[in-house]
Amino acid sequence: MTLGQRLGKRLGEKLIDDKLVSRFDCIIPVPLHPARKRERGFNQSQILAQELSEAIHIPVLKKVLKRTRNTKDQTKLTPEERIQNVKGAFALKGPEAIEGKRIILVDDVMTTGATLGECARVLSEAGAKQIMGVTIAVALI
Repeated sequence: MTLGQRLGKRLGEKLIDDKLVSRFDCIIPVPLHPARKRERGFNQSQILAQELSEAIHIPVLKKVLKRTRNTKDQTKLTPEERIQNVKGAFALKGPEAIEGKRIILVDDVMTTGATLGECARVLSEAGAKQIMGVTIAVALI
């Protein structure tokens, strides 16, 4: 079992007791751009989402949210630059799949919340009923 799988499983163990989680319909991982995924060989958010799904028995929708452009690495940017960097970088492949749904949005690390915020905006504008962001860590800058 990889570190990502262990962390996702642990996340699921922590959330399974939360009554709020059972009200959600699906889990959506923050997508990587295809070029970045090829470079890395995996999407860490998707690994976390899959393990979380197995623990809390809520399906993962892997192909609904997509990254439309390869953004700069967020780690070297200011909070303001991070917001601009991800603005307009996400789109939905099938908006009807999330209309009226309560969604758990999974990312690996949250620093300023720019990525989660932009993904949530896209999901919300397409009719998602409720969105909860979940990460394995919060980084302070």
